[in-house]
Amino acid sequence: MATIFYEHDANPEALKAKTIAILGYGSQGHAQAQNLRDSGYKVIVGLDANRPSAQQARADGMVVVAPDEAAKRADWIHMLTPDETQAAVYEQYVQPYLHPGKILGFSHGFSIHFKTIAPPDDVDVVMIAPKSPGHLLRRVYSEGRGVPSLIAIQQDSSKRAHEYALAYAHGIGSTRAGVLQTTFKEETESDLFGEQAVLCGGLTSLIKKGFETLVEAGYAPEIAYFECLHEMKLIVDLIYEGGLSRMRYSISNTAEYGDLTRGEKIVGDATRAAMKKTLADIQDGTFAREWIKENKDGGYNFAELREREQQHPIEIVGAQLRGMMSWLPGQQAKKPAEAPKAEIKQVVNA
Repeated sequence: MATIFYEHDANPEALKAKTIAILGYGSQGHAQAQNLRDSGYKVIVGLDANRPSAQQARADGMVVVAPDEAAKRADWIHMLTPDETQAAVYEQYVQPYLHPGKILGFSHGFSIHFKTIAPPDDVDVVMIAPKSPGHLLRRVYSEGRGVPSLIAIQQDSSKRAHEYALAYAHGIGSTRAGVLQTTFKEETESDLFGEQAVLCGGLTSLIKKGFETLVEAGYAPEIAYFECLHEMKLIVDLIYEGGLSRMRYSISNTAEYGDLTRGEKIVGDATRAAMKKTLADIQDGTFAREWIKENKDGGYNFAELREREQQHPIEIVGAQLRGMMSWLPGQQAKKPAEAPKAEIKQVVNA
């Protein structure tokens, strides 16, 4: 079982005299920077002054300086740029100012575990990884609560790396919920596996194949969309609230029996074997090397894959149906006549 740390385990004063530089101001960057500031920590954000995110950071009341200046001034440098850009950002802006005694922080272990970044031995290297999107991290903190985080220590040059990391976790609000001990290896490999096999890759493929099966059998694409995608949120919310048992308690007996007798037939031993192969590719670095090469080559294959997925019939049908859902953010209800069924079916059957 993982060791879990809470408020009473943290010493926030350990970082109160230090300057924390957040490099990046996206989903995690904006949330962590603002939470740390509101916890009384000294925070600067390292961004190119001309980037829209820099303008947003200033509007949020953050101190914004150039990335190299941030790295120069900071005692703690926290890398929150995308995995594929971190090595370049580190080499250009961080490495020249990573002097002995400084702390290099991450919220995902990819760059350290797969050695695209190799810090010197005389700095602390730590990870605090919130287990939620940034907007949720910020909202829950503002409500006086917190979301769980993972904590890992890769290098402990100061012999206080764990204390500093736990103080950082306290600053973003995570000790209110619980901070779980892990390693860079465990976080990186399990995170990539979860994304590829279940949360993103596995889920989206399951949804699309269910949709395609119904449409190919002659069912209306609109009905297939609702059954295989739209209602997914209802089920996932129940699982999120109380696990599989909560979901099964809430659905009909017919649905539960179908779940228990047919689920393993759909996602069974063949899927498990594919998952093991996916995990092996993560563990031995195959996926990391592929992803690094993809970006070095210009990301053209990635762009083609994105474009192909955007043209999938489920996306076309979904965009039109969501236009009828006034409760969704940015949507206004449309009359059913405004959703051209003939056009939808033409696309699906193409």
